[in-house]
Amino acid sequence: MARKAAVFGCSGQLGVELVRELRERGYEVTGWDRAAMDITDGQKVERVLADLDPQVVFNAAAYNQVDVAEKEPQAAYIANALGVRNLALACRQTDAQLVHFSTDYVFDGTANRPYVEEDVPHPLGAYAVSKLAGELYAQAYLDRSLIVRTCGVFGPAGLRTNRGNFVELMLRLAAGGQPIRVVEDHIASPTYAPLLAARTIDLAEKNLRGVFHIGGGTPISWFNFSKLIFETAGLKPSLQPTTEREYRTAARRPKYSALSNQKMERSGLAPMPPLAACLGTYLAAREKLLSAARL
Repeated sequence: MARKAAVFGCSGQLGVELVRELRERGYEVTGWDRAAMDITDGQKVERVLADLDPQVVFNAAAYNQVDVAEKEPQAAYIANALGVRNLALACRQTDAQLVHFSTDYVFDGTANRPYVEEDVPHPLGAYAVSKLAGELYAQAYLDRSLIVRTCGVFGPAGLRTNRGNFVELMLRLAAGGQPIRVVEDHIASPTYAPLLAARTIDLAEKNLRGVFHIGGGTPISWFNFSKLIFETAGLKPSLQPTTEREYRTAARRPKYSALSNQKMERSGLAPMPPLAACLGTYLAAREKLLSAARL
């Protein structure tokens, strides 16, 4: 009998890839987007998981409007913290494994090196606080929760989601023909969604628990990431570096939030491919989606 998996947030960049990868591995998958299942409704979460009785539950649902969260911190906390508490309580009732996705933003970015799991979190804003609280709720109620922190996710589904991703933003700006200014003083490790999904499922299938980092494996500034996007796409827009002083935002962001994958690799998983290779794969998948839409 096929193992049952539940995926919350199934229509997002990561959720789409989780559903696809799980089905390719023979799982019986049930997914919900936010319209179908709001994880802040604890009674409904408990009911649907009790009825489904899955072996593993993936939470890719999140409130991720970082700047808006400064104006509505309660909304961020309800979704990213109390929503995870609801999932954890429901998983405890059914003895399901909970796999929850968190963020590089739980760190303050002052280490100036890739963060490891043992580093002490220090969130800088309402969104980051809510995500760290979600981690704590998962660990408080479950003995075998798996928490995966990731960074700068981009996947083909970003072509169709409302908020897109950084690659889509850069391609859209390039098409506009105006000079593009991108910060060069913030470092991250952008992560390709299909690989994030596959590596996460690998960890779950090994029945690992605790906190793991799965980033793209390449610390890079957003400016240099932009350069790499345009080089890979064969584009030559006017691209200029700038700093955070030009782009003040409501929320503070960590200046260096790249994640180390060493713990993941020590667990027997393959390293992430080079970022340029991931971008090439992304652009090929993107063109395939666009071609299908034109038919």
